[in-house]
Amino acid sequence: MCTAAVYRTKDFYFGRTLDYGVSYDEEVAIMPRRCGIDFGGMGMLKRHYAMIGVAHVEKQYPMYYDAVNEKGLGMAGLNFTGNAVYKEKMRGKDNVPVYAFIPWILSQCATVEEARRLLKRMNLTKEPFCETIPPAQLHWLISDREESITVEAVEEGVLVYDNPVGVLTNNPPFPMQMFHLNNYMQLTPGPPTNRFSQSLSLQTYCVGMGAIGLPGDVSSQSRFVRAAFVKMNSVSGDSEAESVSQFFHILGSVEQQRGCCIAKDGAYEVTLYTSCCNADTGMYYYTTYDNHQITAVSLHAEDLEGELLARYPLVRNEQIPVINERNA
Repeated sequence: MCTAAVYRTKDFYFGRTLDYGVSYDEEVAIMPRRCGIDFGGMGMLKRHYAMIGVAHVEKQYPMYYDAVNEKGLGMAGLNFTGNAVYKEKMRGKDNVPVYAFIPWILSQCATVEEARRLLKRMNLTKEPFCETIPPAQLHWLISDREESITVEAVEEGVLVYDNPVGVLTNNPPFPMQMFHLNNYMQLTPGPPTNRFSQSLSLQTYCVGMGAIGLPGDVSSQSRFVRAAFVKMNSVSGDSEAESVSQFFHILGSVEQQRGCCIAKDGAYEVTLYTSCCNADTGMYYYTTYDNHQITAVSLHAEDLEGELLARYPLVRNEQIPVINERNA
C-alpha cells in the first residue's frame, strides 16, 4: 500500500509514501549521466539524464521505487496487485522489463509529453531481474510541473490516463479511483450548508464539519480520496521550508501506523518512508517510520558527469534533540 502525490508552490514537488510490511534496505541512489543503464534486450544506455530517488540496489543496479531526473520529471511505482499484466516480448515494440521502467523513462524524457511518446511504442515485459526477484505488480505516476499521467499495464496493453489530481494509490484501476471522487463532491474545507431540511434549524457546532464523510481508513481507495482532498485544498507559502513542510503534512494524512493494517503474511504494514523531492532543484527529502526528522540528499552535490552510482542508506533512527539538557 502506497500513496504518491505532486504539489506546486513556487517550485514543483514530487513524492510518495512506501507502505509495506518489510524493508528491502532501501537507500537514496543517485545515478549520474555516464552511469550505464542495462535495459535487458533493449541494450545499454551509456549517457542519459541524471536522476535521484529511493531504490533497492542489487548488483549495483538501482531498482527505483520513485525518482526525479535533473530535468524535473518525476516517476513512482505503486503496488497494483492482481491487475498488472506484463507480456512477452513483441516485435516492433520497445520491450522494457518492469524493473527498468523508471530509469527507461527518466533517463530519456524531460517532460510528460516526451514520456507519452515513448509509452506509445513500449511493451512492459515479465522478464525478471534475476531468479529471486520477480517482476513487481505496479502502476505508475509520472509528473512534471505542468501535468501528471497514470500508466497501467493490463490485459489490454499499456494504458495511459491523464491524472488531473496528481495523486495515485493502489487498487482499483485509476479510472475507478477517479470515478469514486464523485461520491465526495459535497466535501468542503469551509463550514457546510444545511441541506438536510429547510424546516430544521441545523447549525455547525465546530470547525471542520464540511469534511464529514472524508474516509479515514487505510484502504487504497480511501487514501486516494483523502490525499486528493488534502492536496487539492492545501495552502502554504512559497518558501522551500514552507513548501516541504506542507508536502509532508499532505502525505502525513495517509501514513500508516504499525498495528492498524495486518497483511496476509501477518506482517504489519507501516509507512517505511515518505519522500518529497523538489524537482526544480534536485533536493530529495525523506523521513522514515522511526525517524521523523527530515533528511535531505542533493542531486547536484554529486559529480553528475560521473560513472558510478552514489548510494546513501536511509537514516532510520529517531533524531530527538533535547533543548534544555544540562551538561554533565
